[in-house]
Amino acid sequence: MRTSKRTQILEAVARVVEREGVKSITFDSVAAEAGLTKGGLLYHFASRDDLVQAIHQHLADQWEASMVEAAGKPASEATAAERLTAYTRVATQSATRAELLLMLEGSTTAEHVAPWNAVIERWAPPPAPAIDDPATLDRLIARLAADGLWLYESLTAQRLDPDLRQAIAERLASTLSRDAD
Repeated sequence: MRTSKRTQILEAVARVVEREGVKSITFDSVAAEAGLTKGGLLYHFASRDDLVQAIHQHLADQWEASMVEAAGKPASEATAAERLTAYTRVATQSATRAELLLMLEGSTTAEHVAPWNAVIERWAPPPAPAIDDPATLDRLIARLAADGLWLYESLTAQRLDPDLRQAIAERLASTLSRDAD
């Protein structure tokens, strides 16, 4: 199946951000990376803001698709435990520099953070504050551990052995499934 021009452009944006950071998103840099003309970009995105908003949505959609795959169903059909387990499994995978930079940059702008927050709300909403409930604390600890692993590998040059990363993911998932019983 051929990649649409819009998807081709958004993948080019991600590569530009991966190499040069969010500030480097310009029509010229993206057009060159995508192998298109600036006019071709303007056909799909009327402004840089439209392009930046679209990359946030595109990456958030990919992130959610990974969770749907991990759960074997959409969030609306999954139990709370299944959603958090899928979130944890996906979060224990390495993020790209582009994802990290865009999430950080996006957190300062309500429109940019909205796609990311929508995914989090569907898959791993914050637990109700119940510090006396060990299962609630375990779920929060598992989520924080998964987020921490995602961040660790995004910020350092060190990569965990894939078997170790998988063992961590399984341990977190088993913690969550134990709490669901």
